[in-house]
Amino acid sequence: MPTGTMAIARAENVGSLLRPPQLLEAALGRANGEVTAEELAKIQDAAVLEAISLQESVGLDVLTDGEMRREAWAMSPFVLDCFDRLAGARSYPASVKQATDETTVMPVVTRRVSPPTGRDLDDGYRFLRENTDRRVKFTLPAPSYHRRFWSDTLSRNAYDSCEDYLTDVRDWVRGVAARLAAAGCDYIQLDAPNYGSLCDARIREHHRAAGHDLDAQLDFDAALDSSVFAGLSGVTRAIHLCRGNLPGGAWFSSGGYAAIADRLFPALSVDVMLLEFDSDRAGDFGPLATVPAGTTAVLGLLTTKNATVENDKEITARLESAAEVKPLGELALSTQCGFASVAGGNPATREAQRAKLETVARIARQVWGGEHG
Repeated sequence: MPTGTMAIARAENVGSLLRPPQLLEAALGRANGEVTAEELAKIQDAAVLEAISLQESVGLDVLTDGEMRREAWAMSPFVLDCFDRLAGARSYPASVKQATDETTVMPVVTRRVSPPTGRDLDDGYRFLRENTDRRVKFTLPAPSYHRRFWSDTLSRNAYDSCEDYLTDVRDWVRGVAARLAAAGCDYIQLDAPNYGSLCDARIREHHRAAGHDLDAQLDFDAALDSSVFAGLSGVTRAIHLCRGNLPGGAWFSSGGYAAIADRLFPALSVDVMLLEFDSDRAGDFGPLATVPAGTTAVLGLLTTKNATVENDKEITARLESAAEVKPLGELALSTQCGFASVAGGNPATREAQRAKLETVARIARQVWGGEHG
C-alpha cells in the first residue's frame, strides 16, 4: 500500500545521463593508471554539476546525478564492493542469448556476501543534494536483480539456496537505503530488470526448462524488494521495471507486462512504478489496471535507445489512452530508461537527450498543470 506523502513527480528522468567526453576520457585514463583518483573525482563532480544544470533547465520534478560516478547503472561503489565478493573468479555463459545474439558471460556468486567496510558509502548523494535546491532521488539495483548471478550448480558452495543469497543481498541494499534516508534522501528508486525479462516468452521457457518455478520467484522477489523500504518513513519508494538497456541501444527482453502484472504489481509495496512503454514490443496499457490504487505509474513513453525525438501530440495521445485504464491523477511521464546504463551510452546525441527531457517536462506541464500536479 502506498505510504509516500510527497507530491507526485510528474516529469522524471529514470537515472543515467550521457557522460561528457572528458569524463569518458578520464575514466579510461584512470583505468590505465594515467589519471589519479583525485583527478577523476574532480571531473566527476563537474559532470554531476552539468547533469544538475541540464535537469534544472528543462524543468524536471526530481533530479539524479546522472550516475556519473558509476561505470554502469548497477556499478556504484556499493555494488562494486558486493560484486568483488559475488563474482569470485568464476563465470559461465548464459543459456539465453541477448538481442546482439552473442553469448553472454555473467559473474557467478561463489562466496558469501558481506557488508563493505572501510569506505565512504555516500556514493555522491550529499554532493548532489548540496548542489541543487530541487528534489533529488537516488537509484539502487534491486535485490531481485542479483538473481541473475546465481548458478544452480556453482553457487551452492556459498549458499544453500538462491533465496538465502538474495536475502543477504537485500540486507546489504536495505542498509544502504537506511543510510541514504538518514542523510535526508526522500526518494529512493530500485532498478529491477529481472522482472522485465520474465515478460519475454523465450526467457520464461529457458527458466521452465531449468526447473524454475516462476510464480514462486515472483512472489519471493516482490516481497524481497519491497522489504528494502521496511522501517523507512518520509521516503518515496520507487521501482523501475526495466526491460534491459544494452550497449549500442540494444534491448534485452521483449513482451508486455501482462505476463507478470497480475501476480507482481499488487505484490509490490511501493509508491511509484516506473514502467517502459516506448515501443510496440512493450505491449499495451492493459496491465496498468493491476497497479494498486494510489500507486503512481510513471510511463516511460520516450525512448532513450536512439536520437529520434518524439512528437508531443503522439505522446499526449498515449497518455490519454493510458488514462482510460488508470486515472490520469495516478500517472506521470518519463523517458523509458537511462541514457547511459553503461558508460558508453546509447546512440542518442546530447542534443536529443536535452530535447527528450524538455518534451517530458513540457507535456507534464500541459497535462498536469504548471506545477505538474
